[in-house]
Amino acid sequence: MNPSERIDQLIAELTDWRGKTLARVRKTILEADREIIEEWKWMGSPVWSRDGIIAVGNAHKDKVKLTFDRGASLSDPDKLFNAGLEGNRWRAIDLFEDDKIDERALKNLIRTAVDFNQMQLKKKAPVGIRAKVRKSRKT
Repeated sequence: MNPSERIDQLIAELTDWRGKTLARVRKTILEADREIIEEWKWMGSPVWSRDGIIAVGNAHKDKVKLTFDRGASLSDPDKLFNAGLEGNRWRAIDLFEDDKIDERALKNLIRTAVDFNQMQLKKKAPVGIRAKVRKSRKT
């Protein structure tokens, strides 16, 4: 079973509001950037990535948590982050049963995370390119 199918299965197994909320979050993430890929990590967590992890989704007893890998480094003008605010890397959005999802703001935050990941890759690119060149010279 591929990661997308596993996420489908997880959502189907969540027969209450959490399944519907996770499905809406997933749809919004995938609409924000068509090159985002879905992964399945850590024994049962949906992960969305593009040039690095963007966010991890988890359904808890009383909430759906969307945790951003580099959330502490991201601009959040719409103030979506409401959990993990004291950390120096991760930030999260806790969604409870009657919460509304601001899809426009979430898409903007997703795009900001993608941009951040791509900037991090660019910073590392010269080293990676040099390593590839050295390796090809040896062969």
